[in-house]
Amino acid sequence: MSRETAQQPKEKKKVFTSMHAWVIWLLSALFMFYKYALEVSPSVMTSTLMSTFNISGTALGNLAACYFYAYLLLQIPAGLLLDKIGPRKVTTLAIALCALGSMIFAKADTLLVAGIGRFLTGAGAAFAAVNCLKLIANWFPTNKFAFMAGLMMTVAMLGAVGGQAPLAAFIEAMDWRYAMEFIGIAGLILAAVFWLIVRDISPQHKKEKHIVSQNISLGDSLKRVLKNRQAWWLSAYSGFAFAPVMIFGGLWGVAYTSEAFNLTANISAQAVSLIFIGFAVGAPFFGWFSDWLGRRIVVMFWGTLLALITISAVIYAPGVTHSSLTLLLFLFGFFISSFLLCFTMIREISLPILAATAIGFMNAFDALFGAFSDPLTGKFLDMGWDGKLADGARVFSVSAYKAAFLTLPAYLIISLLMLSRIKETHCKPSIPSSLP
Repeated sequence: MSRETAQQPKEKKKVFTSMHAWVIWLLSALFMFYKYALEVSPSVMTSTLMSTFNISGTALGNLAACYFYAYLLLQIPAGLLLDKIGPRKVTTLAIALCALGSMIFAKADTLLVAGIGRFLTGAGAAFAAVNCLKLIANWFPTNKFAFMAGLMMTVAMLGAVGGQAPLAAFIEAMDWRYAMEFIGIAGLILAAVFWLIVRDISPQHKKEKHIVSQNISLGDSLKRVLKNRQAWWLSAYSGFAFAPVMIFGGLWGVAYTSEAFNLTANISAQAVSLIFIGFAVGAPFFGWFSDWLGRRIVVMFWGTLLALITISAVIYAPGVTHSSLTLLLFLFGFFISSFLLCFTMIREISLPILAATAIGFMNAFDALFGAFSDPLTGKFLDMGWDGKLADGARVFSVSAYKAAFLTLPAYLIISLLMLSRIKETHCKPSIPSSLP
C-alpha cells in the first residue's frame, strides 16, 4: 500500500468532521433564526394584540416582555447546564419548549394565557445564543470564533427579518393565530433534527481537557465568572448597546414609522426589518475586521457611536424622507452589530470550560434590559396618549413616540461610557487554557 493510499482515510475523516461542524453550526444558527423571528413577532401585531385582548400600551409592553422575563431568569442556568450536561440534550428540549410556547400563544383566549405562552417561548429561546456559541467553541478553531459568531448573527437577524414583513404579510392574508401555530410546528421539527444530528464536541476537541467537562461544580463555575470584573463591564455594555434594537426593532418601531411617515403596516415592517438586514451584514464584517485589525474596543466604540447618530436621526432629524429612513435604519443595524464583539471578548477572558456560563451571564444583561425597557416605553407612550383609538387599539402620536424614545440615545451614550472600563484583549485569550 502506498503512502498516499494510507493517508486517504485520515484525510476523508478530517473532511467529514469539518462538514459535520458546519452542519451543527447551521442547525444552531437556525435555532437563532427561530428565536429572533419569535422575539420580534409582536412588533407587527401591536394593534391586533391590543384590540384582541383589549389592552393598553403598557400591558402590551408587559406581554411582549414576558418573553424577556423568562429569558433573563434562565440565561445563567442555561450556560451552566450547557457547560455541565452538553448542548445536544439541553438544546433539543429548549427548542421544543420554544415551539410549545408559540402554540400556546396562538391558542390564547386571555391575556394571562398569552403571557404564559410568551414566557415559555422566552424560556426555550434563552438557550439559543449560548448553545450556538458553545458549539462554535467546541467545533471550530479559536481564531475563527469572532467570524463564526458574526455569521451566527447573520442567520439570526434574517430570522428577525422573517418576523417582520413576511409575518406581517402572512397575518394580513390569514390570521395571527394561524401564523404562530405554524411557527410552533416548525420548531418541533427543528428540535427533532437537532437531536438526530448534533453532537456536543468534535473528535479533535475531546482530547483537550480544558474544553471537556471536568470536576467543577455548577456553583464554582458561576463563582469564577462572577468574580471577573471585566465580565461585568462587558455585560453592562452589551445590555445598554443592544436595548435600542429590542425597543425599536423588536416592538415599537413598526407602529412609530407607520405614524411618523404615513406608511402602511407592511411597508413599515419592511423598513424596520432593514435594521436586522444591516445587522446581518455587519456582524460577520466586524468580526473579520476586528480580527484583521487585532483590536476589539476601537471597533465597538466607533460602531456604537455611529449607531447613536443614525438612530437619533431616524427619530429626531427633521425632513427625513422614506428613502433616507430606510438607509438610516440599515446603517443603524449595521453599526450596532459591532457590539457583538463583546461576546467574543468574554470568551477570550474566560476559561473554555466556562464559555457557556460566561456568555449566559452576558446575555442575562441583554434580557434584563429587554424585560424592563418594553413596558417602560409602553408606560411613557400611555402617559403621552391623547385618547385616539383605531379598531379598539390605542394610537400614539409622533410626539409621544419621540418622548418615549429618548431612552434609545441615552442607552447608547451610557454604553459608550462603559467601554472606557473595558480592557483590550488584542484578539487573544487572556487567561490560562485550563483549570488550576
